[in-house]
Order: sequence, then C-alpha cells, then structure tokens
Amino acid sequence: MSIKANQASEITLPPKDLGWGTVLNFLIEKFNRIEADVWRQRVQDGKVHWFGGEAVSASTAFLPSRRLCYYREVAVEPVIPFAHQIVYQDDHIVVACKPHFLPVTPGGEFVNECLLERVKRQTGLNDLVAVHRLDKETAGLVLFSAQSQSRPLYYQLFAQGMIRKSYLAVAQLPAQMQTLQLPAQWQVKNRLEKSTPAFLMQQVPGEVNAHSSLTLVDKKAKFGLFELSPHTGKTHQLRLHMMSLGCPILFDSYYPELLPKKTGKADYSQPLQLLAKGLSFVDPVTGQQQQFESSRQLQSWTLC
Repeated sequence: MSIKANQASEITLPPKDLGWGTVLNFLIEKFNRIEADVWRQRVQDGKVHWFGGEAVSASTAFLPSRRLCYYREVAVEPVIPFAHQIVYQDDHIVVACKPHFLPVTPGGEFVNECLLERVKRQTGLNDLVAVHRLDKETAGLVLFSAQSQSRPLYYQLFAQGMIRKSYLAVAQLPAQMQTLQLPAQWQVKNRLEKSTPAFLMQQVPGEVNAHSSLTLVDKKAKFGLFELSPHTGKTHQLRLHMMSLGCPILFDSYYPELLPKKTGKADYSQPLQLLAKGLSFVDPVTGQQQQFESSRQLQSWTLC
C-alpha cells in the first residue's frame, strides 16, 4: 500500500498546449518516471484536481496557465530519526531548526516526513509555507510564514536581500591555510549555473550572480571552522564557494565529486558539516529587529 502526501503539490500548467489535449496526457509526459497507468489510477481516484477543488477526470481538457494540484505517493517513506525544534512563533511567522537529512518540503522519496509537515502537526497551523529552503543535507534555521496576508512581505525580505543569513561549516584545511593568522576572510564572487546531472551546479564564465563572505575563525589540527555569509541565494552556493578555496565542506557527497548514492540501511554517521546558524532581519509587520540563532553544533567540530 502506497503512502500518500497529506498536502497536495501544486504546479502551474504551461502557457501553451503543446499537443497534450488533456491534463492526463500532460502529467504522463511531464512526470514520465511515474507509469502512465499509475497516473490514470490517481486521476480515477480523485487525487488530481484544479486549485479551486474541481476534480480532474481522464478527459479533462488541458487549460493553459491553470493551477493544478496532485498528491504525491511513495511505496516506502524513510523516517529521519532526529528531532527538529521550534525556535520562535508568533501570529505571522514560525522559525524552526531542522536536523541534517530532513527535507524542508516534500520531494523525492519524502511525502510527509519533512520539516514543513512536522511543524504543521506540532503547531496545528495548516496555512504554513516555507519562505526559503535549505538542502536536505544541511541543518539549521528555516523561516515559515503562517498567514497568507502577510506572506508577501516575508518573501520580499529574501527577494530584496534584506535578511542576513549566517552559517557554520567545517572543512579540512590545505597545507597553506594551516598557518594562517585568524580570522582569515575571503570574498568569493563568480557565476553559478546548472550542471549535469541537473541537481548539481558549476562555476562558469560570465557575469557574477553568486557572492559569499567566507571567514576562517578557528583551527584544530588539520580542520578549520568557517563562518559563512551568503549575499546571494544560488543553489549549493556555499558548498561551491568553499570548494573554490580548496576547502570542500566535510562529508559533502556532491562536491568536489558526486559520490554514488548508498543503498540499503540509511547511514547517518557523516552528515554534511554545514549549519544554518543565524537569521536576522527587521520584521516587516512589526518593524522590530528579529535575530534567531540555532543551538545545534556541528558534530565533527565538537569531536575534533
């Protein structure tokens, strides 16, 4: 028996019908890793509907630019054996701290085991939306909007660069860095674009679209503790910028080399040593300065 998501996923259909004719044909082509018969069954079972709630049938015509909802399903869903914490809550926002390995929102093999669903269950807030994202491999603070009326104001904080995010990372230091005076700082500016496979990023020539401040603040033997401040929000930006210093983040399975995905029993012994430690901003509703800090520690640094 498959596990169904508690909440529907939403997509906006393309602005032009490229020969699909029906919503079902579009879904079969767009999400072709799911067998056509599975999509037909989901439609028949009422698991696909328009944003307003109207059911979609096998013959429902494709309607350009309409919002469509569907429920994701998986045969088996992993349960991440680490707790989250709610750091702050008021009428407009919730700030939660997620553990390593837990996704922020549903995706891939995860439908209900994610930070969003956990916080919804804990708070009873159904209209909860993550205003930004962290990689599943990264631990730390995530800001959620709890009200649709004020939500655009919090999105604007990120769009306009009016929120300060700070991270901690641990990396092995190359020989030339092991004798540096502390603190040592670098400004990394480059252009990042999608790579192959599509979930990876790469540095390419061209106009700068990614900027980070990286500071080595402490050293133990051959390892360094870094404070990281991203000034832009490209996917995997900090991981790539650390790699550009010759200091890939410890236990990074993507960079500098994509490691094969492990099969069998999950191994939680080497989490990516990256922590979203702090969030600070002027609250657009109250006008007050907000500053939040995670109490989590990076495992490898405490064990050094």
